[in-house]
Amino acid sequence: MPRVSVNGIELNYEVHGEGYPVVFLHGFVGTVSMWRPQVPAISQEFRFITYDARGHGESESPASVDQYSADIVVEDLYQLLGALGVERAVVGGLSMGGYVSLRFYLTHPEKVTALILMDTGPGYRNPARRDQWNQQQEERATLLETQGIEAFASGAPTYTPREHILKLNPVGLANMARRVVAQYDSWVIENLEKVKVPTLVLVGEKDTPFLAASEYMERAIPGARRVVVPGAGHAANLDNVEAFNRGVLDFLRGLDLPGS
Repeated sequence: MPRVSVNGIELNYEVHGEGYPVVFLHGFVGTVSMWRPQVPAISQEFRFITYDARGHGESESPASVDQYSADIVVEDLYQLLGALGVERAVVGGLSMGGYVSLRFYLTHPEKVTALILMDTGPGYRNPARRDQWNQQQEERATLLETQGIEAFASGAPTYTPREHILKLNPVGLANMARRVVAQYDSWVIENLEKVKVPTLVLVGEKDTPFLAASEYMERAIPGARRVVVPGAGHAANLDNVEAFNRGVLDFLRGLDLPGS
């Protein structure tokens, strides 16, 4: 797999196919492998780009927590697109990756042609609810640091096989949980009305924690379209591959993208 130096670290990435760029960001504890079921379908018509976030997969995992933040991972993507010669792209992400995609758009709207937000949410406006969420992330980080990756793997998200999780760097994951999955402002949720590009909101029918968030984003983002993936949970792209891929491709084909 190719790697590129961006923002002070080495990022592992994959590029499949040719055409208009479509970039997908994985969720917490995910890697590029979670998009394997999407590669054949999307790469037939588009240049499908995936990458391991810092602290994940084959990308570097800096030891210092100061090298992790939502703004830092946004800059990682910005520099990755620059290194690949991508001026504009459709940007999408699942769970953590969806939140980062929104933050990326609000930071660099000139780089985004459209958004695909999958089993994700825009963060919390309520400080008490945000503190509760952050406490959960601190518990995750502490578990990784005190009991190791094996103890953490038993309760990890379903989109990453256990054997893949056991290969991940617990230091990188702990730092990501504390500084990227945890949230320190309500900037994204308070600025959803500023999203001015076509937006697809995808959510698994059984992804109970994110159903309300998906409905909220559909209402708050001008012109957003929401698709519920039948029978799917939080890993909608794996739980119902056919319906998920159809929803993504129908959206992409309707964008009238240059060269597609």
